[in-house]
Amino acid sequence: MRELRFHRELYRGEAVDAAAKLYAPYARIELAEEPTHWIVRVSASTPSRETRVARELANHALGTTI
Repeated sequence: MRELRFHRELYRGEAVDAAAKLYAPYARIELAEEPTHWIVRVSASTPSRETRVARELANHALGTTI
């Protein structure tokens, strides 16, 4: 499982949610919150798929925030 941490001062929550929904068909996505971060956990059938989905999700969240 890969855990992504998005700082709340840098990322919009809506952007993180949208990215999670977009990539949900490709991996198991779990969302959590901490006082300072949005947490996204990505699990997939293979480590390479997990890495790829996590990276794409992070890029999408950043692009949507900007």
